Amino acid sequence: MQARTSRGEHSQVRHSSRRPEHSEHDRRAGDTEGSSAAARSVGARARMSLRRKAFRVALLGTLGLLALTACSGGREDLSVGPGKGWPSAFHDSRNSATSPVSGSRHLTLGWSRPIGGPVMSAATVGAQGQVFVTTRTGNDCTGNPGITGSVFSFQMLSGRKRFCNVLGPDAIATTSAVDGASNVYLGDNGGVNSFTQMGQPRWRTPVAGVPVSVQFTGDGRVLTVSQLGQIDVLDRQTGDRVAATYQALGEPDYMKLPDLPRPPDGQGIDDCAFGWPHCPVANVSAVDPGSGRFYVTVWRPGSATASLAALRYADKTIRQDWSADLLTEGSATSPTLSPDGKTVYVGDNAGQLLAVDAGDGHRKWAQPLGFAPMGAISAADGLLIPGGDDGHLVALRDRGDTVDIAWERKDLQIRGRPVQTAGDTGYVVAAIGTGLNLVTFDTRTGATVASAVLPDAQGTTVGTAIGAEGEVVVTTRIGEVYAFKPEK
Repeated sequence: MQARTSRGEHSQVRHSSRRPEHSEHDRRAGDTEGSSAAARSVGARARMSLRRKAFRVALLGTLGLLALTACSGGREDLSVGPGKGWPSAFHDSRNSATSPVSGSRHLTLGWSRPIGGPVMSAATVGAQGQVFVTTRTGNDCTGNPGITGSVFSFQMLSGRKRFCNVLGPDAIATTSAVDGASNVYLGDNGGVNSFTQMGQPRWRTPVAGVPVSVQFTGDGRVLTVSQLGQIDVLDRQTGDRVAATYQALGEPDYMKLPDLPRPPDGQGIDDCAFGWPHCPVANVSAVDPGSGRFYVTVWRPGSATASLAALRYADKTIRQDWSADLLTEGSATSPTLSPDGKTVYVGDNAGQLLAVDAGDGHRKWAQPLGFAPMGAISAADGLLIPGGDDGHLVALRDRGDTVDIAWERKDLQIRGRPVQTAGDTGYVVAAIGTGLNLVTFDTRTGATVASAVLPDAQGTTVGTAIGAEGEVVVTTRIGEVYAFKPEK
């Protein structure tokens, strides 16, 4: 793995505090040196010895404090409060696709840049405004030819590249999560990785498959789920497993099938973007930090329908609470958990939005959309706005056991994942004319407030993220990043 920074190397200047060999204090007349000089020499040696001992004690104390700080598992740097960026694919552990930042209704394009390859997963934004995005390219970070995966980091203010690190080729399908210190956590072929905000490797933990879901648990651990169904909970500081690995597809029976080969890590990865059957786990898990329960979409081999499964991480174990075969034709929608933790919202490829009881998995209601939802469901105060690549903008109101259409914009064809912010402001990318525009809309009515062109953008987008200062970051599937900034 390589790390490249855009900052120049800093010169190291060494300042010397050593005294001259003969100070003015030592320059005495010859007739005063004698025994008094010897006494002073003994005293000086004693004082030097004491100073060295004091320095060693202070050094050990400082190193101990640094070790305690580095190893602490405190949760304060994982908080996702106001002004903390967009630290996971859909902002938070619930996959709410909402931000507490008051969204601006007057945006201008700050910068845009291609990253050299396509993108499958939403970008994340750290607390200090650092953007992270993964891709697959025909050259590595230094230009050497060969198919490779990469994670890029860009500075929000300028779009300048902070680092590029080489990963396995299927890192394009992984999502990332960012803690409050801007350490980033993400997967690639056969592993979970963590890097510092400058791209320096922290740790790597082997897994089976490619982790398509990376989230934080309520106790500050890293929860990963690969497309092959391997689930792990890892220590954030070391990458060590803190719970036994759980297999969502069941444990293979090597007694009956001793020659059963391990599937390739990248098997079925191209199906994940669409929730198709060769990718058993295609979406980002939703986590309830209070209970330790999390929700996963699973398409088990041989099943006609994909399932929504509820699992629980507690007491250093992972177990399944329930599984419901609900997702007709699979799902490309990450589950979204309601703020009270009682309802899970998820879409299926048959074009339905479902509300599922989080306690036992029974379906509360199903609403036909007329298009297959993709991404996550933006959920704020009971208002649900699904995303998609070929649908229209629509908002639904959850009434408990029923659902109403709050408003609908069939004239606005969406090409990505809508998000909601404070101040009744939402954003979505839509096809307007021959290109794509970032549309700002009023979440109360759906009315367009403003529209900004994404220059030269084509196709669809994979994510919309909100920065700490109200910036809006859009990533297209063909590999272009656009950063809009609020007008002052």
